[in-house]
Amino acid sequence: MAGKPKLHYANGRGRMESIRWLLAAAGVEFEEVFLETKEDFEKLRSDGDLLFQQVPMVEIDGMKIVQTRAILSYIAAKHNLYGKDLNEKTLIDMYVEGTTELMGMIISLMFHTPEGKAKQSAMIIDRATTRYFPAYEKVLKDHGHVFLVGNQFTWADVQLLEAILMTEELKSDVLSKFPLLQAFKTRISNIPTIKKFLQPGSQRKPPPDDEFVAKLRKIFNI
Repeated sequence: MAGKPKLHYANGRGRMESIRWLLAAAGVEFEEVFLETKEDFEKLRSDGDLLFQQVPMVEIDGMKIVQTRAILSYIAAKHNLYGKDLNEKTLIDMYVEGTTELMGMIISLMFHTPEGKAKQSAMIIDRATTRYFPAYEKVLKDHGHVFLVGNQFTWADVQLLEAILMTEELKSDVLSKFPLLQAFKTRISNIPTIKKFLQPGSQRKPPPDDEFVAKLRKIFNI
């Protein structure tokens, strides 16, 4: 029997967090190997474990997979969270790309100055409420289903919830004009595996603080 997936990254959110979310949503226990120093990172590189010389990297089913999207796609497909046919898979890809864009902007905030962070945060909220959340609200309204795709729980639902919660950390009432997304947030948050991941003490990581950013800069020579 294969062991637990092993996640190699720093002890914080970044690009690994969506992978943690998806594994948790699938009910898969995983181990984490945290990069604490630049030497830890360089050892992965010198050992030939990082095809493109970057993390995240996940050891799973005898493979060492890099590139966040490839890792997520593999997990989603393995655990039946990737739709039942090509059309559904394409919709999931499309919705995931939208949330990836939004979360990418939020992740980048940690490297801004306080002044730059305030300006960027305002832009993110504007994009979220005029571009991204209206699109997902429309999807839910048009098909009238519980989930985004195929009326079944998929990767797209997991990542939309993650994006909503990240955006709410910037503005708590960001969903005030999106009643269907409010209901969606409640539904998905109460799926047992998700509910467990949202509890204190899980492997979900907190928003990045100055100490984490400083550690990232040292590890990755940013």
